[in-house]
Amino acid sequence: MVEPLLRVSDVSKSYDELQVLKDVSFDLLERDVKVIFGPSGSGKSTLLRCINMLNPPDKGKIFLRGNNITAPKVDLNTIRTRIGMVFQHFNLFAHLKAIDNVSIGLRRVKGLKKQEAYEKAFKALDRVKLTEWADHYPAQLSGGQQQRVGIARALAMEPDLILFDEPTSALDPELIGEVLQVMLDLAKAGTTMLVVTHEMGFARAVASELLFIDKGIIIERGTPEHFSVSPTSDRVKQFLQQLDVLYGSHEKLLDILDEEEKI
Repeated sequence: MVEPLLRVSDVSKSYDELQVLKDVSFDLLERDVKVIFGPSGSGKSTLLRCINMLNPPDKGKIFLRGNNITAPKVDLNTIRTRIGMVFQHFNLFAHLKAIDNVSIGLRRVKGLKKQEAYEKAFKALDRVKLTEWADHYPAQLSGGQQQRVGIARALAMEPDLILFDEPTSALDPELIGEVLQVMLDLAKAGTTMLVVTHEMGFARAVASELLFIDKGIIIERGTPEHFSVSPTSDRVKQFLQQLDVLYGSHEKLLDILDEEEKI
């Protein structure tokens, strides 16, 4: 049996009296893409923040390559270099050029010298098709370009997996396609990804499994085909109908991107 790259076991998290996650468990294999979706406030973002230990769980365990990263005295800085994170609102440093936003972690966390860090950062920017914008500041970039810098920043650290927290939700509709295309390329290249998103076209194209979370609980899980053809929960059916109204045009956009790549 293949050991999962990531194992989340009975993870729970509360903020004061509000329980946000309740005994969440799943595995993620290397090179897999798993998509998490569900209504606002369901615990999706909290789950990602538990996995990279920004907000450690109150209960349960998380294993990365068989090592318990929730154990006492674990080096959290090392763990975070192995788990990349792409945020909803970019989180770029406004006073740094794109190349510096991507290389800063390599220099400050991994201790690389400036030239080596720049070389790795430039390669990461190339993977997101932004080398021509390396010397531009965030204010000079579109929202889609800023998010691609955020993806490059995660890639540059060469993590075991990358977490994406609704990476297109803060973008104008016309900019979503460029970010989805980068994510599609990464998935096809074998990048291990755990993605919180409502972009079901992306999920259908690349996900090995989808998890539907509501009120901190995994209500239903299955393949993209399962959710497209035969979801069992009435709550899931209702939510998917709402998504179809809100995000249908984005699904068509991703279908077009996927077809163009096949030509």
